[in-house]
Amino acid sequence: MLPDATAFTLGDIIWRLGAATLCGLVLGLEREWRGKDAGLRTHALVALSAGLITTSALSLYAVVRREGGTADPLRVIQGLAQAIGFIAAGTIFVARRNVKNLTTAASIWFSASVGIVAGAAQFTLLAVAMGFGLTILVVLRLLDRLGLSGSAEE
Repeated sequence: MLPDATAFTLGDIIWRLGAATLCGLVLGLEREWRGKDAGLRTHALVALSAGLITTSALSLYAVVRREGGTADPLRVIQGLAQAIGFIAAGTIFVARRNVKNLTTAASIWFSASVGIVAGAAQFTLLAVAMGFGLTILVVLRLLDRLGLSGSAEE
């Protein structure tokens, strides 16, 4: 018989997945304001999915360790980080030698990253990363509009 696969309390799970979802929503809101196709729902689902996979991997790791086995949850996280690149790459396209949606692709990858961090309950790291991420997406966009950054990507 398999042991109980839940190594975390319901409160732990809600905090982790709630934080991942909230961060994804915030990132998606910024993309929605920019009129991008990958917006609220996409970013929220990517972050929630990454948080869910990370929480599950860590939970199963705790159960396996308690039962005397060995496991490596970092493999799951590594696979997730690699796989999200395929989704992000799907948002990029080239039209007449101009590359479009690089920032949206990067924000999707970042959304997965904050989901992983939230799923690992690294909330200080999550807050700092969100601060930097929003600075990049919002403040640097304002500098672009003012012609001060030298970058015109979106």
